[in-house]
Amino acid sequence: MPFEAPELAPPAPHRMRADFGSVYAVNGLVAFIFAATGPVAIILAVARQGGLGEAQLSSWLFGSFFLNGLISLAYCWIYRQPLVFFWSIPGAVLIGPALGHLSFAEVIGAYHATGLLMLLLGVSGLARRATQAAVMPIVMGMVAGVFLRFGLDLVYALRDDFWIAAPMAAVFLALTTLPRLGRYVPPLIGALAVGAAAIALLDRYQPGSAAVFGFVHPNLYTPVFSWRAMVELVVPLAITVLAVQNGQGYAVLNVAGHKPPVNAVTIACGVGSMASALVGAVSTCLTGPVNAIISHSGERQRQYTAGLLVGLLALGFGALAPTFTHLMLATPRAFIATLGGLAMLRVLQTAFVASFRTTHTFGALITFVVTVANVPIFNVGAPFWGLVFGFLCSKLLEPGDFAKPRESN
Repeated sequence: MPFEAPELAPPAPHRMRADFGSVYAVNGLVAFIFAATGPVAIILAVARQGGLGEAQLSSWLFGSFFLNGLISLAYCWIYRQPLVFFWSIPGAVLIGPALGHLSFAEVIGAYHATGLLMLLLGVSGLARRATQAAVMPIVMGMVAGVFLRFGLDLVYALRDDFWIAAPMAAVFLALTTLPRLGRYVPPLIGALAVGAAAIALLDRYQPGSAAVFGFVHPNLYTPVFSWRAMVELVVPLAITVLAVQNGQGYAVLNVAGHKPPVNAVTIACGVGSMASALVGAVSTCLTGPVNAIISHSGERQRQYTAGLLVGLLALGFGALAPTFTHLMLATPRAFIATLGGLAMLRVLQTAFVASFRTTHTFGALITFVVTVANVPIFNVGAPFWGLVFGFLCSKLLEPGDFAKPRESN
């Protein structure tokens, strides 16, 4: 059977009530707020870059939160582990440039193909081997090149809208340098609160005349399968989910003493990606930061309850996606750019360190440069060619690195 068997039977309702407590409630709430702020700002920034409308954004957020919330609830309950699923942030970032020369229907076709690929890898049991086969410095060079724009947008926001962006950045840095205070007010949450206050004081909020409150009416999309979208997006999307995002999730859960079911997680990512694609959402993944937050404290065998809380909150957020989309789109562009940039700083730092720390550094550099240049070839986007040229250059000029144990990467 491709699914790994859980170590314990799923908990009964009275067991879940007994396992839940204040520590897990706080961890679950903080983890959800993290997911609903910076990462959502990234989706909004990508959607703006790709020219998507408010209805398309609401449908995207519905898939990202509501559908993945259902998967999270099921897996946290079945495996009694904090197994929370959301969306691939690097995957979402890949979509912005792609929408410059691909239709949204073609991108959705790539989502379906990526989901099917991951499902087959999970069912066959090849998921772990496929993840280990990726040359991580080169993959992370592509990720660093894609993410660099968010760091640059943060600088541009400071230049163009100083009185919105600067207080947010200052509070983020202050809370980051004061970890004891940051435990009570996470830096990203502090930046969000200060940014909202600055918008209110400067009277920069422009909600328009449309109704603010509303339940979601998700769009159902018919995919278009084109060779250029398949070539450009499927492999990078699958790599970012399996090697980058899921890899982070496995790492933080292993450190906390859990044993995440790799095949079952990969199957969930495949099924979730195809289901989310129906409403225009990017590929599903096992989230690293959220699972890190809910597994860093408390008793290991009770941490799944924090995951259940995150799943429930995700259902509510997804159901009210038009409300949150409307509220955030009414804020200044600098607010979204700053929030997204601050959320990506640590991820960007990690990508650079993983790219240039040990082996395959020249290949990673070529990948990074080609990705940043953002020059499509044969209508196929730069991230794919960055991986191709980076791997070929590393194979030619760094052959010794391929003979080293992959763990050294």
